[in-house]
Amino acid sequence: MNDSFSHLDDQGRARMVDVTDKDTTARTAHARARVRMAPRTLAMILDQEHPKGDVLAVARLAGIQAAKKTWDLIPLCHPLMLSGVEVQLEPDGDDALRVDARCKLKGRTGVEMEALTAASVAALTVYDMCKAVDRAMEIEHIHLVEKTGGRSGEFRREAP
Repeated sequence: MNDSFSHLDDQGRARMVDVTDKDTTARTAHARARVRMAPRTLAMILDQEHPKGDVLAVARLAGIQAAKKTWDLIPLCHPLMLSGVEVQLEPDGDDALRVDARCKLKGRTGVEMEALTAASVAALTVYDMCKAVDRAMEIEHIHLVEKTGGRSGEFRREAP
């Protein structure tokens, strides 16, 4: 087996990692994204004055749905029985929304990709709903904040 890339076999071919012999443990992941926009766009979202409806509620649902479908989107991800998914969107200054996605389960593989997918899709949903009023929006800084559980232990991103 190739030790540096677990998704490659000895010949360098893509494969799904076999987790059969891994222990079932509690695992969590927290991912974050940021959507930068014009201050007037953020005000419209927060005041629920967007003609398409409640942008934050739709983005939360999109993020949750995306976490549950990650295995269908990322080719070598395992289908997981998530026990919890939480997506929060909060203002970050006067020109951005911060998207935080948290996933958890008891299983044999981690939930980092599910949390990252949830944060990304929630951010994309904000863009989709608001692009008619602000095409200059930017999705920034999609990253893993922390993860717990599993053989590799804990990870916490250091503050910048």
